[in-house]
Amino acid sequence: MPSHPPITFAGATLDRAGHLRNASDQARLRADPVARTAVIWRGKALFEGQEKPFLRWLPLDAPILSEAAQDPVFLGLDASGAPHFAHDISTWEDPDADTALLGQFMDTSQNRHPAMRPGEAFLDIRANMGLLSPEDAAHAATARGVFAWHQGHGFCARCGHASDVTLGGWQRTCPACKASHFPRTDPVVIMLVTHGQRVLLGRSPGWPDGMFSLLAGFMEPGETIEAAVRRETFEESGISVGEVGYMASQPWPFPASLMIGCWGHAQDERITLDPAELEQAIWATKDEIRASLAGNNPALRPARKGAIARTLIERWLAED
Repeated sequence: MPSHPPITFAGATLDRAGHLRNASDQARLRADPVARTAVIWRGKALFEGQEKPFLRWLPLDAPILSEAAQDPVFLGLDASGAPHFAHDISTWEDPDADTALLGQFMDTSQNRHPAMRPGEAFLDIRANMGLLSPEDAAHAATARGVFAWHQGHGFCARCGHASDVTLGGWQRTCPACKASHFPRTDPVVIMLVTHGQRVLLGRSPGWPDGMFSLLAGFMEPGETIEAAVRRETFEESGISVGEVGYMASQPWPFPASLMIGCWGHAQDERITLDPAELEQAIWATKDEIRASLAGNNPALRPARKGAIARTLIERWLAED
């Protein structure tokens, strides 16, 4: 089997240690002097450095953590046994925040809390994913994903009562009806659909000019991965897909997806675009994509480094 670079957000090195998520173990681990925590603010993570940012792990008595409105999420143990957590301080209001960029497709802004030391800033994880180490990308993504789930699931889905955070941040429990709720991940198929030496690409409204990527879409209940690939491709582009296979997967916590990368063989090349799904769809040759990756094709901007679409395309190019 050929070796490939690690998938971004899939390089976690912490042992999640699910058996230590009970209340008594969590209290003990939080009191450990070697415990460290990552910090999340409105989906961004605390990093240090600019050209090669790295995830900043703070002691649990760091002043900035006074902004946290809930207990931390337990991320796991490192190889030495030191516990690692994540705190969310999204209740903090940054008076200098660029609200036009926060949460956007490409948020390049930086946010600095008064308690930070020089060189530290909250950075958008997705905008910087190509610069991060596999470990930092994965741990920041995990923290972001869990906190995004908490933000949208504060009330019991069964009875509507406010729920409590339990199991080290990996469960919410309803005190009224005793229902337990767990973080959910939405499966999304993303497909490298080819016909001969050409690949099918699409772009959504609002993307930067010239940016194209592989087609993708959410799976539906009662659907196999293969069926979802065929359905989504046909709905968006009118292209019928025959044989389908699996390539790789990627956690994508924006807010809570698992990207399931597949290949598919198109049975025809005639595109019938659904404008409600895509702004444009095209067939691109390997030479056109190679020129794009080299910066020599201004009409075709490739998917961002770190996105699984880019990874699948690069693996396809390497088949020659």
